[in-house]
Amino acid sequence: MTLERIAELKKSRQAIILAHNYQPPEIQDVADFVGDSFELSQKAAGTDARVIIFCGVRFMAETASILSPDKKVIIPDNEAGCPMADMITAQELRKKKREFPAAAVVCYVNSSAKVKAESDICCTSANAAKVVESLEARGIIFVPDQYLGQYVSTQVKKDLHLWEGFCPVHSSISVDDIAQKRAEYPGAKVVVHPECRPDVISLADQVLSTGGMCRYAKEQDFDRLIVGTEVGILHRLRKENPDKEFIPASPKAICPDMKKITLEKVLFSLETLSPEVKVPLKTRLKARRALERMLEI
Repeated sequence: MTLERIAELKKSRQAIILAHNYQPPEIQDVADFVGDSFELSQKAAGTDARVIIFCGVRFMAETASILSPDKKVIIPDNEAGCPMADMITAQELRKKKREFPAAAVVCYVNSSAKVKAESDICCTSANAAKVVESLEARGIIFVPDQYLGQYVSTQVKKDLHLWEGFCPVHSSISVDDIAQKRAEYPGAKVVVHPECRPDVISLADQVLSTGGMCRYAKEQDFDRLIVGTEVGILHRLRKENPDKEFIPASPKAICPDMKKITLEKVLFSLETLSPEVKVPLKTRLKARRALERMLEI
């Protein structure tokens, strides 16, 4: 009944449902698009939908609002946040900019709209090195993920000033986790997310964004793959590649915020068109410019 009602309301509201790769399986299955955060916002902006139901965390819904100001953006649970995004505020970033006035600010998209608005350019986990390398400035303030920043620093010749933020889920994946899984599944390849700690990254065969992991799974020939990221992605990987085996590097790599959204909350959002996420005009315009600069590269 819930699924039928969601389908009915989606049609009558001219809505689309977006689900991040880390969402619960039933949310991914009801979505029109499943993907990483920025990819989803771009897809939504390219549709004629009037309403976006964003099943993810708040900064993702904010990005959708920035790119689609003419659409109503709804997040089914307004308490679904991101601990890493909350590790920096716009005020703290302004202070950091005063410390390094000649540095350019590169902001990972996993951040609030206000922090994006204080940044020169945004990046994703997939294009972070390319973005940093493209800038004329020698000094780079990289926020908020120190581990993604450290990974980027191994690929570019820049002076990176790293904010000490991190993803609690990815930082929980340990060297011991990787070693144990390699012992259990000899010969299996290991892919990890660049938000992981440097010692974990050093043990991986590939370091990939969630979108990169999905493409790797489709394109590469293997029987088993050890996956070092939030476990929600395993549903999509298994669904799209039923002939391959996917093993979580750590079954404890679960984001509580990503699991807050339920089918009942999706239905309620469609019924009430709330809670709405709307980025104020001044912040939206400045944040959008940082995102557009990334797309220009």
